[in-house]
Amino acid sequence: MSYSERQNLSDVLQKYFGFDIFKGEQKQIIENVLNGKDSFVLMPTGGGKSLTYQLPAILLPGTAIVISPLIALMKNQVDAMRGFSEEDGVAHFLNSSLSRPQIHQVKEDILNKKTKLLYVAPESLNKAENIEFLKQVEISFYAIDEAHCISEWGHDFRPEYRKIRPVIDEIRRAPIIALTATATPKVQHDIQKNLGIPDATVFKASFFRSNLYYEIRPKTNPESQIIRFIKEHTGKSGIIYCLSRKKVEELAEVLTVNGIKALAYHAGMDSPTRSKHQDMFLMEEVDVIVATIAFGMGIDKPDVRFVIHYDIPKSLEGYYQETGRAGRDGGEGKCITFYSYKDIQKLEKFMQGKPVSEQEIGKQLLLETVAYAETSVCRPKILLNYFGEILQEPCGNCDNCLNPKRKFEGEPYLVQLLETIIVCNQLYKGDHIANILAGVESSAVKSYKHNELEIFGSGDGKGEKFWNAVIRQALVQQFLDKDIENYGILKVSEKGKEYLQTPFSVEMSEDHDFDDIDDEDALLKASGSSAADETLFKMLKALRKETAKKKNVPPFVIFQDPSLEDMATRYPITHEELLQIAGVGTGKAAKYGKEFLILIKKYVKENDIIRPQDMVVKSVAKKSVAKVYIIQSIDRKVNPEDIANSKGMEMSELITEIEAIVNSGTKINLDYYITQIIDKEDIDQIYSYFYDAETDSIASALDEFEGTYTEEELRFVRIKFMSELAN
Repeated sequence: MSYSERQNLSDVLQKYFGFDIFKGEQKQIIENVLNGKDSFVLMPTGGGKSLTYQLPAILLPGTAIVISPLIALMKNQVDAMRGFSEEDGVAHFLNSSLSRPQIHQVKEDILNKKTKLLYVAPESLNKAENIEFLKQVEISFYAIDEAHCISEWGHDFRPEYRKIRPVIDEIRRAPIIALTATATPKVQHDIQKNLGIPDATVFKASFFRSNLYYEIRPKTNPESQIIRFIKEHTGKSGIIYCLSRKKVEELAEVLTVNGIKALAYHAGMDSPTRSKHQDMFLMEEVDVIVATIAFGMGIDKPDVRFVIHYDIPKSLEGYYQETGRAGRDGGEGKCITFYSYKDIQKLEKFMQGKPVSEQEIGKQLLLETVAYAETSVCRPKILLNYFGEILQEPCGNCDNCLNPKRKFEGEPYLVQLLETIIVCNQLYKGDHIANILAGVESSAVKSYKHNELEIFGSGDGKGEKFWNAVIRQALVQQFLDKDIENYGILKVSEKGKEYLQTPFSVEMSEDHDFDDIDDEDALLKASGSSAADETLFKMLKALRKETAKKKNVPPFVIFQDPSLEDMATRYPITHEELLQIAGVGTGKAAKYGKEFLILIKKYVKENDIIRPQDMVVKSVAKKSVAKVYIIQSIDRKVNPEDIANSKGMEMSELITEIEAIVNSGTKINLDYYITQIIDKEDIDQIYSYFYDAETDSIASALDEFEGTYTEEELRFVRIKFMSELAN
């Protein structure tokens, strides 16, 4: 009779953990561990991996060694285990954060057989003194958490993880359970090979989570889109991931000044601050954490409602794990990612200087990420295929399913692709095959003399982007496989070989081309807005005309057209919001703003307008240092030529800066300079022209005066005019 058969596991589950039933394959995994067999567990975030080694550790004699990568994660797990038991010594961690007396207490509890689980980092496991100590201990089994860290193809590779097996051999061999939330077939193969458990029983839970919504947006004004999104989900918990610590700090600050309860979290912060911010998020004192990937491992917050990636991640494993932190309770989980190919190019530059093998791996992982971002195929289908699982039907709950791209008949292209791969002896990666078909003479194509093949450039005039899209869809539909040993090399599958014998109709779809998206267009589409409200714009122009008549000034003195267009897009209804409109400073808002705000507020109410409030993004910085310097210098009556020279500017650049200062409502007095370069009669003549003009255009003024005055002279008098009348 096996060990597990002598136990009523459901009773143990209820007694120690308070659950009535096991989730998924938890019971089978636990039985495998109890029966002394090696196990490989692939279970998505929130699937209940921890229980599969915690429960058998309680039942088996001796201490289970749990190898875990993060101190914060160990502490959470130890606290959780102590909560299940009356004995604090039931679980301990052994790492660099402990003092000598604390380490002594841990070892004493282990030797006295009080401790069922000992959490160690791989670095601590490698220490000679710990190896010698553990030789004295009865070890029930080894659990390697976050096992993807073993593989160079994993998204969080740590060299120390590759030394685990030799250390286990030195201490004492016992059953091994390797656990991860993300592993491609390639990574799984690496893990089992490195740990020496090729015959381990493999348990794979489905990666598909129907409650998660996946969307890729073009990275245009991402701060505006993020603020709008969060304000539309007020009070809900969310995580925003950035690749750099600097961006984490900047974005957290921008969110805060826009009225969002947000905090930063990254590895460069001191430990007490990180812990405080994490706890405030868990206790819902803040709604949003802006973080690097240092945040999230082991965070047991089931109601994270959105995960936003400000930057595209370095790999799909990392992306899947991070998005998996949304909706762990089965409720709503929105996964929004901002994508620009420029970010990929930046990541490629960061790899320069690393060993060639590491660069190759990094580049291949980035290509997979690009493929995912640009594809128009169902996103969960692509993700699951990447992890070796097939989703039979489209999810119906991602941006590509809800807004499908144009479809086309794929049969002739699929046949051509499969034949090309076979002609090339199934020895090359996707981008190489795409270049051959598209007729691109890349260095690799030339070095293998594939530009001399008959099939070179035979791809129906289609570019490499098109052929890469066909390759991706052929992989998802299982006409192709990727070689596990030489990752990325394309092989024609059995299904592909059969297809070549008897081809049939296959539907394919065009990829997204983010390079061709117009910036403003992209923002409006991504944020669900339309163009400026023409009706409101006309009403604002009418009000401007009426106000100008009362004040006896030209309409453009009140607000210029770009300001009115901005108002007709953003619908400001408070003084604070008006200050965020292009060309509206404190002076203008105070002098003219009230009537315009009353009109907009009434219009919004009468027409049930849903305002894109997030597009009114408050800037963290006030006036730029240069602008402040210019204003202070003019106040001190410094010659503008000297101001320009001190800032390394041309005079025309300085005038542009001064115009921006004045147009936003700041009053300045340049008379001390203007009266030196232009006669009083000429100043009066130009001033009168602008007073009667329908436009403030300098080009029109130059035409009017037929070369009597220079562009510079006209601009300086216009500055005087706008400052005195508009501000």
